[in-house]
Amino acid sequence: MTAARSGPAFAVHDIPFSTHGSWFDLSPVVAEKTYADDLHLVSHQNGMHAVLRLVPLDPATGERAETRVETTPSLLRWTHQGGNIGCAYESPDTVRLRGEGLGLRISAAAAALTPFTGTYFHHDPVAGAHVFTSYETGRRYRITVLSGTLAEVSGRQALGSGDRALAITAEAGAAWEVAVEELDSARRPYARAQTFGEVVKAAERGFAAFADAVAPWRSTATPAAELAAYVLWSATVRPAALVTRPAVLMSKHWMDKVWSWDHCFNALALAPGAPALAWDQFSLPFDHQDESGALPDSVTHSEVLYNFVKPPVHGWALGHLRRRLANPEGRAELVEIYRRLERWTDFWLTSRRAPGAALPHYQHGNDSGWDNATTFDPERVIVTADLASFLTLQLHELAVLAAELGLTDEARHWTRTAESTQAAMLDELWTGERFVARGVDTSQTWSTSSLLDLMPIVLGEHLPENVSARLAARIETHLTPHGLATELPASPHYRPDGYWRGPIWAPATVLIEDGLRRCGHHRLADEISTRFRALCETHGFAENFDALTGQGLRDRAYTWTAAAYLLLAEAHALREPAAATRPETRQRS
Repeated sequence: MTAARSGPAFAVHDIPFSTHGSWFDLSPVVAEKTYADDLHLVSHQNGMHAVLRLVPLDPATGERAETRVETTPSLLRWTHQGGNIGCAYESPDTVRLRGEGLGLRISAAAAALTPFTGTYFHHDPVAGAHVFTSYETGRRYRITVLSGTLAEVSGRQALGSGDRALAITAEAGAAWEVAVEELDSARRPYARAQTFGEVVKAAERGFAAFADAVAPWRSTATPAAELAAYVLWSATVRPAALVTRPAVLMSKHWMDKVWSWDHCFNALALAPGAPALAWDQFSLPFDHQDESGALPDSVTHSEVLYNFVKPPVHGWALGHLRRRLANPEGRAELVEIYRRLERWTDFWLTSRRAPGAALPHYQHGNDSGWDNATTFDPERVIVTADLASFLTLQLHELAVLAAELGLTDEARHWTRTAESTQAAMLDELWTGERFVARGVDTSQTWSTSSLLDLMPIVLGEHLPENVSARLAARIETHLTPHGLATELPASPHYRPDGYWRGPIWAPATVLIEDGLRRCGHHRLADEISTRFRALCETHGFAENFDALTGQGLRDRAYTWTAAAYLLLAEAHALREPAAATRPETRQRS
């Protein structure tokens, strides 16, 4: 049995307090880029909604107490002048709260605007509990008092505007305790089966087992590995509504979706230690593949969006995923993923190739995943080398799968298509010095200072040496002390918080590091890995980072950033013992 341990401390302002499988968290983040003074129970069903506001009370005055919040994977604590309140997950849909020397007020996060919206509050005589019914989430939040005294109940059965709340306290020297459950319609009255301390210890063991599984290689040389594991563990939700499998959301802040390329990086990080969860991550968007073969742009609890797509990184990802999984897939599973990947590839070869064209095109920057990259400034409907490169790798992976399945003719077809796609890319988009983009409507070509133009390095061993050497040299010009800037800092279009116009991003880092390493540029790949790992160890797991200062930007609890750290840290940890004897093949950087 894994020994209980508290795990890494973190700021709940940056990373929500949650647990594996839960659809809610405790956080001050109540909307996109909107932080509240107090912690809230925030649900991610039917969108992101702050449901309950949790306010510690000074028992002497009954007013809000100024507290310090301390958080580990198993326990969130408010502390104030000898008093404290602890919160721990008993299960994915239930938290326990226990206080001594402080009271707690639990209220609806926002008042109703009409009698038919907002939160309804009533006492359930069957369960012996108070219930907040959320119009926004379509769920109920039941508060059962296990010990202590109700000091306030307001707004019970009220309609329209007005406060809805209860407050719990205890006599001096005594403790109070409540259970908060997220439920659908009804369930049996809550029955306490564990002490609060036992709940905390069980949560410790649950996270420790996950961390030991996904990062058994961690050491003092990889100091952010446990926190990275927590970000993935706590952002995982159980299947519900349109989420057909256990899923790792990008965040339990406002980026609470699964996008159809983000999921690949999470799957890769999870593969050795949590293979079933990894396979679910890879497969989830394919569960929503449409009749054209396209994957959705994103999936979340109550919404699947098809207005954009994401790039075909899935062949690249699947090849790595299969090598990282301990046990090979069964034939039925292999056939299923082959046919799904085939349909996704056919989408790009049919729906995204203009008549007579050899190469596919994007319709918008969003389709590339690099939403506002400067590559898309002249035109949006464009042919790019990154897309051709990803498609080439996907075609090679289809050939591998077809050969394994004994589909010899199909394997030859995919190999020929991969070779012709790469040949067309080099013929049409390579100038001899760099890759250009081309407008589909105008046939005009241009180059930019975007790192996206250098993404064909992902082809690795498939690239001619002269091409990979020039790409590697240009990639190095994007390398700041913290990592790869997505726009050259010297560019007039560079913006410190410009999304894909400057900041460092995890997926670009992983893809480029992998491509460099596969075509022999180990020194540069090592440097990129080292700087990105140091960035995460200093500044956490933000959605992206200021390329010049390293400051974390946007959503601060992003799972693909944590996954990228785990992938690079694991590879570094496993590579170190052999570093002295590793041959430097095709070294040019």
